[in-house]
Amino acid sequence: MRCWTARPGHREARFMSPLTPYARLFALPGARAFTAWNLLARLPMGMFGVSAVLMISAARGSYALAGAVTATGLAATAVAGPLTARLVDRYGQARVTVPAASLAALGSLALVLCVHSDAPAWTLFAAYAATATTPNTGGMSRARWSHLLRTDPAALHTANAFEQAADEACFMLGPVLATFLCTSFFPEAGTLAAALMFLTGAVLFSAQKRTEPPVAARPGRPRSPLRGNSGLAAVLAVFLCTGALFGSLEVVTIGFADAEGHRAAAGAVLALQAAGSCAAGLLYGLTRPASDAAARFPRCLAAMAALALLPLAATTAGGGLPALAAALLLAGMATAPTMVTGMNLVQNLTPPGSLNEGMTLAVTGLLAGIAAGSAAGGYAVEHTGAAAYAVPATAAATALLTATAGRRALAARPAARPAA
Repeated sequence: MRCWTARPGHREARFMSPLTPYARLFALPGARAFTAWNLLARLPMGMFGVSAVLMISAARGSYALAGAVTATGLAATAVAGPLTARLVDRYGQARVTVPAASLAALGSLALVLCVHSDAPAWTLFAAYAATATTPNTGGMSRARWSHLLRTDPAALHTANAFEQAADEACFMLGPVLATFLCTSFFPEAGTLAAALMFLTGAVLFSAQKRTEPPVAARPGRPRSPLRGNSGLAAVLAVFLCTGALFGSLEVVTIGFADAEGHRAAAGAVLALQAAGSCAAGLLYGLTRPASDAAARFPRCLAAMAALALLPLAATTAGGGLPALAAALLLAGMATAPTMVTGMNLVQNLTPPGSLNEGMTLAVTGLLAGIAAGSAAGGYAVEHTGAAAYAVPATAAATALLTATAGRRALAARPAARPAA
């Protein structure tokens, strides 16, 4: 709704738009610059996996090898990611991001060289494992918003909604761009372009010093934010189940589209799910929730669990790919509100000085869930066909049950914030 408002004592009227909360965000000094460069660094996150699979399968003729290499990189990232984030919290974003991103980019280049030179298969695993130092650029962007908006919870809610929408957009556009580059030019083009974009964006993002959160003084050996933090552990358990939903949904959709004779359309169908989530995230950011994140989280998960039944209903009823596309579009609309609320909880429950590590742990939980969900979804779609959509539906229901069981921990007193 648009309306005209006038400030007291002024004759002129001011035109108010529903997008005003987002305009307020980017009116903050330095916000546009760090957001733009962060998006450039984040877009390749949706390109690396697809580019590697297309490149390796084209050169070696084996999707099994390509899948194993990317799975190894995912596992290595799950281990190294929180350690990299701990260094970011201890020494600052700029000092850690540039060397970590450089090492990750070198790993991508090494992978290209190994594939191009027909090196032994084990070198592909080693090269892709080196990309595990990739810093969590989305988490660092959220940490900047958390610092800039530490006294304005409503604006922080809007910022988290924007970040989630940005994540969805990157993972919607990244695979499309990677596929275009690898198939239109040469198989290594996607990985090379992604590495260049990522390194450029990471370096220029790190150069935005005036919005970088200050490093909190922490004497002695740093503690894990999970230690003695049952609330954060409960959120990560929910994210593990949510990741299983995402991973199984992707694999089952590809398998279903292939069975329907439209494997090439699987990417477009999955993009609709991301588009629904992106739109819902932006709209969710315009709301002003009346309750706190701990109370909203189970409700968001309940909506996600209910909508996760739509793809199962569409496929078992014989609706085909068009019905599945519509179901995924609707189901995606519950994703962003759930993730935004979950990230709000992570920010509230993470101790001061460990925000980057806390959010990277959340991403690690998602990655572990995606890996498990992909395996379960692949087995189910091979043996049960369209009924395999019961796997993501079950994962969503498990996430809701996990949050319900840990509701007291989720409602724990938020961790105190460091003084400005």
